[in-house]
Amino acid sequence: MQELSMPTKYDPQATEEKWYDFWMKGEYFKADQDPEKAPYTIVIPPPNVTGKLHLGHAWDTTLQDMLTRMKRMQGFDVLYLPGMDHAGIATQAKVEQKLRAEGKSRLEMGREKFLEQSWAWKEEYASTIREQWSKLGLGLDYSRERFTLDEGLSEAVQEVFVKLYEKGLIYRGEYIVNWDPATKTAISDIEVIYKDIEGAFYHFSYPLTDGSGHVELATTRPETMLGDTAIAVNPKDERYEHLVGKTITLPIVGREIPIVADEYVDMEFGTGVVKITPAHDPNDFEVGNRHDLPRVLVMNEDGTMNENAGKYEGMDRFECRKQIVEDLKESGVLIKVEPHLHSVGHSERSDAIVEPYLSLQWFVKMEPLAEKALQEQQGEDKINFIPQRFENTYVRWMENIRDWCVSRQLWWGHRIPAWYHKETGEVYVGKEAPADLENWEQDNDVLDTWFSSALWPFSTMGWPNEGAADYQKYFPTSTLVTGYDIIAFWVSRMIFQSYEFTGERPFNDVLIHGLIRDSEGRKMSKSLGNGIDPMDVIEKYGADSLRWFLTTGSTPGNDLRFYWEKIEATWNFSNKLWNASRFALMNMDRLTHEQIDLSGEKSLADQWILTRLNTTIDDVTRLSDKYEFGEAGRVLYHFIWEDFCNWYIEMAKLPLNGEDEAAKLTTRSILAYTLDQIMRLMHPFMPFITEEIWQHLPHEGETVTRAAWPTRNDSLDFPKAVPAFEAVQNVIRSVRNIRAEVNAPMSKQIQLMIATSDDQVQHDLETNLSYLKKFTNASELLVERNMTAPEKAMSAIVTGAELFIPLADLINIEEEIARLNKELVKYTKEVERVEKKLNNPGFVGKAPAHVIEEEQAKAQDYKEKRAAVEVRISELAK
Repeated sequence: MQELSMPTKYDPQATEEKWYDFWMKGEYFKADQDPEKAPYTIVIPPPNVTGKLHLGHAWDTTLQDMLTRMKRMQGFDVLYLPGMDHAGIATQAKVEQKLRAEGKSRLEMGREKFLEQSWAWKEEYASTIREQWSKLGLGLDYSRERFTLDEGLSEAVQEVFVKLYEKGLIYRGEYIVNWDPATKTAISDIEVIYKDIEGAFYHFSYPLTDGSGHVELATTRPETMLGDTAIAVNPKDERYEHLVGKTITLPIVGREIPIVADEYVDMEFGTGVVKITPAHDPNDFEVGNRHDLPRVLVMNEDGTMNENAGKYEGMDRFECRKQIVEDLKESGVLIKVEPHLHSVGHSERSDAIVEPYLSLQWFVKMEPLAEKALQEQQGEDKINFIPQRFENTYVRWMENIRDWCVSRQLWWGHRIPAWYHKETGEVYVGKEAPADLENWEQDNDVLDTWFSSALWPFSTMGWPNEGAADYQKYFPTSTLVTGYDIIAFWVSRMIFQSYEFTGERPFNDVLIHGLIRDSEGRKMSKSLGNGIDPMDVIEKYGADSLRWFLTTGSTPGNDLRFYWEKIEATWNFSNKLWNASRFALMNMDRLTHEQIDLSGEKSLADQWILTRLNTTIDDVTRLSDKYEFGEAGRVLYHFIWEDFCNWYIEMAKLPLNGEDEAAKLTTRSILAYTLDQIMRLMHPFMPFITEEIWQHLPHEGETVTRAAWPTRNDSLDFPKAVPAFEAVQNVIRSVRNIRAEVNAPMSKQIQLMIATSDDQVQHDLETNLSYLKKFTNASELLVERNMTAPEKAMSAIVTGAELFIPLADLINIEEEIARLNKELVKYTKEVERVEKKLNNPGFVGKAPAHVIEEEQAKAQDYKEKRAAVEVRISELAK
């Protein structure tokens, strides 16, 4: 496919779709099932089928894609498995919202019809997500795509639920759960978002039943007092030890409830007395269990008050709060109201305030599962967390784990495989329905979305069929890439389920990244309006610019700030690479892959670039294997921009424009070889532009995505060339710096004298005079040991030598002194201005510390510049 020339400008929009289609048609991302190749597996963290992918998804998947592309080139049998999550509550909420807009409701429609609508939603958004994956360039094996509600995964979910139930690790019981009154379902901890809101502490005086006094306590939720079944004090609190065993009469309700002693109560907080409402608070629930207290539920599932709320029945919970406060105020029970800013849980999906709520639910008994996983983490085959500090996050969560509420009051999801006998109430749990189904009724609830996604690494491979070819070849998976925010809720669950059901860790490594924030460090959110759509970035700058920014912009575990300026800088880098390749191709004179010959005599620049290429290959491979992609990117960037484009290409012009045909062939061959290796190294980061350039270059094979990863070529390593070339570089850089200092253009010829103090440097410079003359524009060039310094010359010291350029060659001395005197006046005035401000007590007394520091820094900078100008004037006036 090699073409003789490249377009003058790189057009990502025209290029990217073309190459993704090419990769798809060639099935280059399909796992080989090659027994000769070692497997490398990543299963994509399945995005929810609720909408578009955001920048966090783009970061996550780009890191995965980079790893899989690199491993594929390194000869692994790579499986990068795509899939999506049904996202129970999130999807059901979206579908119900859509139906409401159409004047329909789930309940009127019925379960079957509603599920048809949900599947239609899934198909629509799954198509959108696949389109976005293609825009990002993800090398996914779509022949193995999975969905958490597909037949195979549903079988795995049923298998796990039934086995856990049979082991006594799944049970049904009444416990406090996070309840979303808007969607009327229990939700997981991860679906609770905490927000600071203005509330209040309401101080009440509860009367002792025996008439001997009152007990003062405070609450932020007065509406729940209707469900109080005790008040509690700490057994060590001497203030209240005489009250333990007595009772109080609950205001409004008139119910007599006991005063109990429990160490849960914090003596230092508030009055040291707390109300106990076992049906509406998780801590109170535990206290109630210890003291055998009744549980009085005073709310309905929709957040309205129920029959146990007496005269408040039917009222919204917050209207009830207002009314109770008014009623208690009138009766003299309310002592005071203190404004209080507190963190309140909101449903991630509906934004409703979450209610701790007593409910009959299914739970997983977590302690035995967590204990097994923690034991495995002590062994040699432990899971590697990158960075290692996040292992502590995982361990702390598992050590303090609570039983997991896995039932959800939804229709969209895996229906719980439990049936209840219509007459006896007997419970039957199994993968198949009871034979006499007419006598049984299936549980209406579905399982928490995390229950199925916890099985993702092995259920996607064909488990529970342990003989499945993919399960045998690609499980355990190699690397999980995910954010630190779901270590507890997803990573930990995959780990304990994998150990329980496969006996193996689900992945070898867990690469943790942070959150993407805006340029000010704020979390991206709809409310702030600071979110960035990755498709907008791709449309403007192409996928490669976004990918380079995402993969090299931070170190593992850390957050990443988004800057448009950095995306634009990456775009400039892409164009640098494009233009360098275009130049090389135009000068290759139709060179074919078979004609590439690296055996000829090589110049110092040739030897240096080939040696630097070897070093770059070593460093990029080593750093990438350690997941240090930011450092790998820095190494690549420097090699491409500085070494190859700024130095080698410029020096390659000498033989390319010369008469030596052998030197021309060697240079063309090195250009072709080096660019080929650069494209391979860059391909995992920037797959589209590298494929486009590689296809123009002399090459063998169909695609760079299946080309071999570069490895060090010792026959092309010339270690002595590096210090020799650096000696030449040092001279050229120093001359350019001197020219810049005195505003002397490169077009002006100079006399250059180099006094060497080192034999090797002397040799290196003498044997490369052509480079020095060309790139310093020296009309005369003298390289001698221990040369006497000429008068009135600019000088610079480099390793092993000192340079001298007569001033008369560079500038008109009188004009330069006049210019410098103007500079001296300017800097003197600036110093006086800033010092006057800093000596002003009014300014120093009122200005913020950082403003004063800025002014002090300015004063120092102006003084240094003034001193430098004075030195220059003194030198010129000699």
